[in-house]
Amino acid sequence: MIAGLGSYAFRWSIGHKDRIPSKPMTPIELLNTAVTMGFSVVQYADNMPLHKISKTSLDILATAAKTHGIAIEVGVQSFDSSLVHEYLEIAKRLNAKILRVALDAQDAVTPLDKLGSELTTILPTARDAKCQIAIENHFDFPSRRMAKLLDQVNDPTLGACLDVANSICAGEWPEETIEILAPYTINLHLKDYVIIPDPYGVGFAIHGCPLGQGLTNLSGVLAMLDHRPMSVIYEHWLPWPGNFKKAKDLEISWTSSGSKSLKNLLV
Repeated sequence: MIAGLGSYAFRWSIGHKDRIPSKPMTPIELLNTAVTMGFSVVQYADNMPLHKISKTSLDILATAAKTHGIAIEVGVQSFDSSLVHEYLEIAKRLNAKILRVALDAQDAVTPLDKLGSELTTILPTARDAKCQIAIENHFDFPSRRMAKLLDQVNDPTLGACLDVANSICAGEWPEETIEILAPYTINLHLKDYVIIPDPYGVGFAIHGCPLGQGLTNLSGVLAMLDHRPMSVIYEHWLPWPGNFKKAKDLEISWTSSGSKSLKNLLV
């Protein structure tokens, strides 16, 4: 297993929805941060859309990654056949071996036969690019439905990007999600979380925390995956702290400590 950095670890420094800093973090800056913190993989997700930068910039990124010995992975949000094809071309250009596709609310209501057929049609292009497609369990896509989809397609080019906490939103606790998706997993998103009771007793809230300081059974997750060879991508759910300066400082702090915790786990 190889320690990797996901672009969502710098959600606020990159910019998200209506919260955009004056100087958003760039793909090269994310790569350099990964090098400094000792990660061996960088996964560029949909919050840092590589299809919106020039081919020249992609080539510069590929060269920098090769120079530093960093493997690149790419990602998109929701299944869009034309965009996935575009990202497979980007994957080939960057020598990326994983294309992560996060299935969302629209995918959750698409008939499995239709989704499976569209995925099957794309797999020859993925094989040509020497890139596996890893579909991620996201907030609106239950893990059992995802397992049915993977069984339906039944192709080694397609697997699961297992996020240990996302499916809490779909009514699953992490242990259930991992048990369902472990046999299909080719890419892992590792994050940590805490459950904070409301001070007035009105329920509770789930928040992100630095890796190793929350409820995720980190060593148990790796054991359930039999420590199979794959990248383990570190992400976190840092709540918005009020301004971009605090956000950047906390993202650096959480990610730096997370890199150390992750590398200790993978020894």
